[in-house]
Amino acid sequence: MASCINGGELHVRVVHRRLVKASDESIRPHVLAVSNLDLIPRTIQVSMFCIYPKPSTGGDFHDVVAAFAAGLPSLLNHFFPLAGRIVTNPCSGLPEIHCHNQGAELVVGEADVALASLDYGTVGTSVGKILLPYAGDVALSVQVVSFACGGFTVAWGTNHVVVDGSALSMLVSAWSELARSGTLAAGARPNHDRSVFRPRSRPSHGASLDEAFTPLDGARQVNVLTSDESFVGVRLYYIEAADIARLREQARATRVQAVSAYLWKALAAVVGARDARCRMVWWVDGRRRLTLSSSPELRAAMRSYVGNVTTFAVAEATVEEIQRKPLAEVASMARDAIAAPAYGEHFQELVDWVEEHKARKQRYIDTASVGLGSPAVSVTAFASFEVDTDFGHGHAAMALPTSSSSARLCTGFVQIAARPGGGDGSWIASALLWPRLAAALESDERLGRIFKPVTAEYLGLRPASGSSAKRAGMITSKI
Repeated sequence: MASCINGGELHVRVVHRRLVKASDESIRPHVLAVSNLDLIPRTIQVSMFCIYPKPSTGGDFHDVVAAFAAGLPSLLNHFFPLAGRIVTNPCSGLPEIHCHNQGAELVVGEADVALASLDYGTVGTSVGKILLPYAGDVALSVQVVSFACGGFTVAWGTNHVVVDGSALSMLVSAWSELARSGTLAAGARPNHDRSVFRPRSRPSHGASLDEAFTPLDGARQVNVLTSDESFVGVRLYYIEAADIARLREQARATRVQAVSAYLWKALAAVVGARDARCRMVWWVDGRRRLTLSSSPELRAAMRSYVGNVTTFAVAEATVEEIQRKPLAEVASMARDAIAAPAYGEHFQELVDWVEEHKARKQRYIDTASVGLGSPAVSVTAFASFEVDTDFGHGHAAMALPTSSSSARLCTGFVQIAARPGGGDGSWIASALLWPRLAAALESDERLGRIFKPVTAEYLGLRPASGSSAKRAGMITSKI
């Protein structure tokens, strides 16, 4: 695999690719039926992509590979479905996981450039050049690639029908704990039982769910040229801890609510007089919501549940209202929208809604993300749950969730993740944005530019230049 980078070629050569099986022979082969909530995203390949600088603790890439070769069998004992295959049931036409210990992939590659030579401003010029393709039925492909500088990357590739963002983060954290200590704490052991989300004998849901979802087919999407030309490539930004704290203080809200309010006001300013209204969408991890409001059985299951427990909240307002209100009031609107659903009943209705629609074998998407109607930006906050990336060679410089969705959507997406290790408290955001909104975020000097392009210097892959260090000092003093 070769890609042009910084005027040259980035070569990722596959050294070897092999299957790794779970080592516990007492686990019986079985078929895992996915839940109705897993059928909402259907089969989309997703990954957690981690960048590691050259280890300062000693050891080299051979030690990294040896750790995966030795430790993955034990990890798969706990995440046994990930050693299986995703298969379409010939009778129902729906996906299911055949857990016969066929083996997860372990792919080892090497690149002949330094990590610092990559352009981290966009996914396409960095992460997108390193990820290797894997078969659609594979439940887990672990890809470890070495670089000329001594650093390396690890990509945990799987499928959305198997995990959501929280479960993918749980997998990476479990690997780190297991690799360091040789065992998993009782609370970290995953629960794969999808039967906790069962439809009622007579499925029931409100009419609002029929409006909330749209079939994902060509007749309901913009054409490919409109989609391709509407956005800049997926850009990578970082948000400094001081900027997050300053927004929180102004918004009198949580970090996610404060940054969401900032984005909503930026969106409204860009829309201006061209539309009367604009929308925000928040993807919500249901585990914490259901832990607070559900039966003891469901609360216990949610603490380490592997699968999809995600829903979304939508809020629409006039452009004039968002521009006029102070940040604190806009943050309050975000908080009210996220907190509004009675999540216990909401998830039960979602399960029932899918039960009534799954026989159509149709993939659905939230209506707001299609891109019709008023402009909308979706926010996904991986920063709500920390990912432990230290499996004995230090924390990753960046842990970035990625997906391979090819839907022709015309809406903005911002995905926020905490910088691994909890060191400086900053966030990394991957964003698919319209050129006008990207330009507004990158040039906003009112608050000292909240969204700054990710660089090799920020990730600690290259020492900061004198001008960069001076500029960072000026921004800090301005804050």
